[in-house]
Amino acid sequence: MRRWNGWGEEEIDRPLSDGAKGLLEAALGPGPELSDAELSDVLAAVDRRKSRLPDHPLVSKDAEQRLRASFGQSCADWLALRLGEIGPVSDGVAFPESGDAVRSLLDWAAEAGAVVIPCGGATSVVGHLTPPGGDRPVLTLSTARMDRLIDLDETAQLATFEAGIIGPKLEGRLNPKGWTLGHFPQSFEYSSLGGWIVTRSSGQQSARYGRIEALFAGGIVETPTGRLAIPAIPASAAGPDLREFVLGSEGRIGVLTEAIMRVSRAPEREIFAGVFLPDWDHGEAAARALAQARLGLSMVRLSNPMETLTSLKLSGRKVEGVPFGCVMLMLGFTGEEAGVRQMRGRAGEIVRSNGAITIDEETSLALGQAWKANRFQGVYMRNSLWRCGYAVDTMETAVNWPQTTAMMEAVESAGRKALEKLGEQTIVSTHLSHVYPQGSSVYTTFIFRIGPDFEASLARWRALKSAVSEAILAHGGTISHQHGVGKDHAPYLEAEKSPRGMRAIADMISHFDPGEVMNSGNLIGPAGE
Repeated sequence: MRRWNGWGEEEIDRPLSDGAKGLLEAALGPGPELSDAELSDVLAAVDRRKSRLPDHPLVSKDAEQRLRASFGQSCADWLALRLGEIGPVSDGVAFPESGDAVRSLLDWAAEAGAVVIPCGGATSVVGHLTPPGGDRPVLTLSTARMDRLIDLDETAQLATFEAGIIGPKLEGRLNPKGWTLGHFPQSFEYSSLGGWIVTRSSGQQSARYGRIEALFAGGIVETPTGRLAIPAIPASAAGPDLREFVLGSEGRIGVLTEAIMRVSRAPEREIFAGVFLPDWDHGEAAARALAQARLGLSMVRLSNPMETLTSLKLSGRKVEGVPFGCVMLMLGFTGEEAGVRQMRGRAGEIVRSNGAITIDEETSLALGQAWKANRFQGVYMRNSLWRCGYAVDTMETAVNWPQTTAMMEAVESAGRKALEKLGEQTIVSTHLSHVYPQGSSVYTTFIFRIGPDFEASLARWRALKSAVSEAILAHGGTISHQHGVGKDHAPYLEAEKSPRGMRAIADMISHFDPGEVMNSGNLIGPAGE
């Protein structure tokens, strides 16, 4: 059973070690002992908010379904659910099983004057699912029952899916036939294909398979004004690419019901290996050289000294000969056997030329295997940290290589200073999770104490979020490399897109949704703001 107020399955637990607890208490102070809100009490509060939607055979007004549909996995979502301060909730949840049913529901919602919020796997970390306030009823349209593989064209290497399919089911449909999509975000276990597309997701092995925009070949969107069908063509010079209307649209133009995806043959060989370099400068130089050499690696992930230290402590693993202050570089080699051997050889030359610390191959491969085994499990630590009185949030961006180090330092500094003003400390660490010849993502994690109550906790998160977002803009980064915009990042989008660009986005949305059926406040904010 999936947790209603945390990450993942209820039966999965990853308790903190005594060493980890000691590290947290020494750095941040003891966490407060707060009691989680009881589900029964929260559901009673939902029940008191009577649904404003008329009855419909596909719409549930069940309190728990309304609750689960109204929250994602952001820090603000966690605080609200854990401490029982839930705010607005959806008036009902629809579970269509076809594109025609989606079409019917959109027409019905328009007649009812409702706002529609599409929902895939409910893993958003930037407020996509938060219902807007106001007098209009809110319908959450779940695509969870739309999870079929419709067609696999092995000659064209295209697979057509219903957009509600989640990561494990998608790969489960392809792998037995010898194929893979190769898209593995950390939320892979629960996030949906449609969610990946409309938020421009990036998977852990996008260096090989491509970000989601490279994999999305075409599909069908049900918009409030009608169906938009985009054919899958290898390449076209026939004007603007209509796929760009869908990519990053975040549910504002309609509901993606089918997606045609470019798939790859399942790899013959896959190896992950850990490498250590003496400091950040050497590590960044190695990561940049690997990206610009275009070797075909499936992953290049560089952890700064704090993340390296934390990762090793949490895993309980000791690596002989690796000094304090070093950085860990995790490399992925995927492909045919001969190609993997060649990549490993050339990558080894590059990291050694940048000062790699010598460790035995067995240890290097063991580090890689441990990362692979836990690649989707680390997020469960959020549950364990909460039990000890600590919250976690992640902030991410992308910049060109000359700005990478300055961005990391600015983001970490902004977060520390924001919490110091409130008398709190933070454990902060950063990694480069996706590298490109041009530049890199910069992904930073903050661990901080929960406050004595909801208001104090929310104030800490807001101070952290706003300070880091401002630092990202000040240093020329995108407000989101992989998490999307939602409502949390919407105030910062104009700095990247420009006022003229924002008007163009608003006009495009208005073309597909003149009645503002989909105006949940994602991307460009609610009407009138």
